[in-house]
Amino acid sequence: MEQISFIEAIKNSYGFSGPKIFLGAGVLKQQILPEATVNLSLRMMTRHGLVTGATGSGKTRTLQLIAEQLSSAGVSVFMPDMKGDISGLAKEAVPNDKLTERATAIGATYTPSAFPVEIYSLTGKLGAQMRATVTEFGPVLLSKILALNDTQTGVLTMLFKYADDQGLPIVDFKDLKKVLNYLTEGPGADEIKSDYGKISGSSAGTILRKIVALEQQGVDHIFGERSFEIDDLFEKVDGRGVISLLNVSDIQHQPAVFSTFMLALLAEIYQSLPEAGDLDKPKLVFFLDEAHLLFKDAPKAFLDQIDQIIRLIRSKGVGIFFCTQLTQDVPQNVLSQLGNRIHHVIRSFTPNDVKALRETINTFPRSSFYDMEQQFTQLGIGQAFITVLNEKGIPTETVVTHLAPPASVMGPLSEQEYQQLLNASALYKKYKDTLDPQSAHELLEARMKQYEAQNTTWEMPAPAPRPRQTSTTRTSTPRVPRKEKSTMDKVVGSPMAKQIGRELVRGVFGVLFGTTSRKSRRGIF
Repeated sequence: MEQISFIEAIKNSYGFSGPKIFLGAGVLKQQILPEATVNLSLRMMTRHGLVTGATGSGKTRTLQLIAEQLSSAGVSVFMPDMKGDISGLAKEAVPNDKLTERATAIGATYTPSAFPVEIYSLTGKLGAQMRATVTEFGPVLLSKILALNDTQTGVLTMLFKYADDQGLPIVDFKDLKKVLNYLTEGPGADEIKSDYGKISGSSAGTILRKIVALEQQGVDHIFGERSFEIDDLFEKVDGRGVISLLNVSDIQHQPAVFSTFMLALLAEIYQSLPEAGDLDKPKLVFFLDEAHLLFKDAPKAFLDQIDQIIRLIRSKGVGIFFCTQLTQDVPQNVLSQLGNRIHHVIRSFTPNDVKALRETINTFPRSSFYDMEQQFTQLGIGQAFITVLNEKGIPTETVVTHLAPPASVMGPLSEQEYQQLLNASALYKKYKDTLDPQSAHELLEARMKQYEAQNTTWEMPAPAPRPRQTSTTRTSTPRVPRKEKSTMDKVVGSPMAKQIGRELVRGVFGVLFGTTSRKSRRGIF
């Protein structure tokens, strides 16, 4: 009798009329009941989601299962490949006894399939190079990568503001270092005092050292042109959405870099897409794996912006799914916006684990069919507690689910297959070469030469080159005479500066909430 009530409850709760993703079958008292089908409404995937569970519990394969069915439904997917082990999405699986047994247990027929995949990389070594200009990245995200304190972040924000006001595109680290040098050691030091404030040598030195440290680690490749075009994420092959994988296995030692880059990409997606309202299915689903890295040691301004983009991006037809080990890894204001929950097993080996388990249980609708605390710790691999939003936005019945197996290979492609996939990719060729446009470095070089040429008329020619002055001497004898403001006005108004004199307006997230998108600005670089 209890089984009949359970099956009826699950059917009523998960029997969506619109397009849906098949997740698996309900489990009651260790028995899998194929009639109790558990689905996820495509329409409600823009209400975002959360996938959690201990290491080895099957989180990655759950993401793979969802990504496959999204692709089949014509929805584009973006997801990081943390260990380089999900490129197998591009190859159909070979059926075996375990796969067939799992499919049969949930009342399904196992049908292997491959899916259209594009592979990206932040270093350019493992896939098509993903880049963004420093200007597009913005000061707050860059400060998180550089691990700057509040004072240093304020200095960096000042640099960006000055560059915006002066029409100086900061494309890469070479440009950023040039602007920093110009405003601390060059003619710009006096220029910025009244309008922007003075930059201390210690703050400038710290920022410079951290930039150089990232350059030494090879991370500076992510900044430059050609920057990534968001439209490439929305490609389709034979009506199926392309699954874009960002392989970050070669920069795992730099978690702040790839997690922050993904957030910058998300901000650019928001900026680029038009309002869409409620759709029958999303345009794009964006997975943020290892989500705890995104929030670790993040300043309040950073967290506020994450909260804001999560709230707003739904109207653009984009769903975001966070994947991490514990619910507590996600801030409460973000957690409250994640309507679809898939929770794998939680280990309770320590008092903190027990506390985390109880807090997680309190986020689920109560179920008359389970002892939640006991059941959570007894989930097997490939099983999860699930509650999602139905088509009316109401949380569904909490159910232990035996998840369906992915149709593609659950593992990486061979080295040869991987390289063949890259060689066949038009996007790999498109982003392979770095461009060197005219930017802040060249413009400031020209400005300094013009400045020096103008100031030779104010000084008696020196009889011979003098040795470089020490800092002590420099305090009593300025390296260059103070110029009149009108002279700099002439420099700023020079034909070269006017070529890129368009103001680059941004919020603290780089392009987010700016008045112009990356695409519209690219013409000036």
